[in-house]
Amino acid sequence: MKHHLTGLVVPTFTPMLADGGIDLDSIDKLAQALADDGADGAFVCGSTGESVSLTVSERLDVARRWMSAAGDNLPVIVHVGNSCLPDCKTLAAHAQEIGASAVAAMAPCFFKPATVEDLALFCAEIAAAAPELPFYFYHIPARTGVNLPMVKFLEVAAGRIPNLAGIKFTSNDLMDLGRCLRFDGGRFNILSGLDQILLAALAIGAAGAVGTTFNFAFGLYRRIVSAYQAGDMTAAQDGQAKSRELIATLARFGGLSACKAVMKMIGLDCGPVRLPLRNLSSEQYDALGAGLERIGFFTYRSKGFENA
Repeated sequence: MKHHLTGLVVPTFTPMLADGGIDLDSIDKLAQALADDGADGAFVCGSTGESVSLTVSERLDVARRWMSAAGDNLPVIVHVGNSCLPDCKTLAAHAQEIGASAVAAMAPCFFKPATVEDLALFCAEIAAAAPELPFYFYHIPARTGVNLPMVKFLEVAAGRIPNLAGIKFTSNDLMDLGRCLRFDGGRFNILSGLDQILLAALAIGAAGAVGTTFNFAFGLYRRIVSAYQAGDMTAAQDGQAKSRELIATLARFGGLSACKAVMKMIGLDCGPVRLPLRNLSSEQYDALGAGLERIGFFTYRSKGFENA
């Protein structure tokens, strides 16, 4: 069982049709784009993939198509989290059946676990449904409202979840992140989940990251990692500054809705978002494109941030 994912893992969008259905055929093109970029993995049906807005049947279909499209060279991590535990177990068992590389699950966000013990019990049930796969807890407190100390979660869950591999750590709590990275001699695989602080995560020991903007700015993040590893902090900091401006621009236009709009701009149309999210109007779409032009996105995306 492979526990440690490294490098840049891309959380994938779920392509949708104009009528709101799932566009499974477009997954093949997305998988090819990740392969062309040199991505180190695909994180399927997570927040970027609008998983909580999908039916269980849709999520099964999306995961199955990704496994077909990814082939043997692109690891696929399937997010199976949900507020309904039996649904989580169904999704996890299916991920193992289709040969996924790992499963991950976020905390339920309506009836929430109050303690790390409660969270560990919930996760143990999911992980046991896919015992042959590494299990990752997906820590995203800004979305779930569950903000428990992850180093304490590792302490509790380590003895209860035999296939616990680590955490997708989507939080800006660098102290907790650093403690998780060092827990039990670095036993667990901790993936940074906030694009805007990738460099900080690298500096305290993270060896892998998962980020939405990797979908359309993969080269930027690859160069940040390469510059850091080469000891060129000036270049790494410059790249991270461009990442922050990119994310700030996207945030002004609605986050995920804006991200799907950017995918269309670069020729990888993933269709609309699903309600309650709202798609950009044509005016907003044009304004977003102009904003990205102002920060040099289209230049550094193709030529490297050192030329922007």
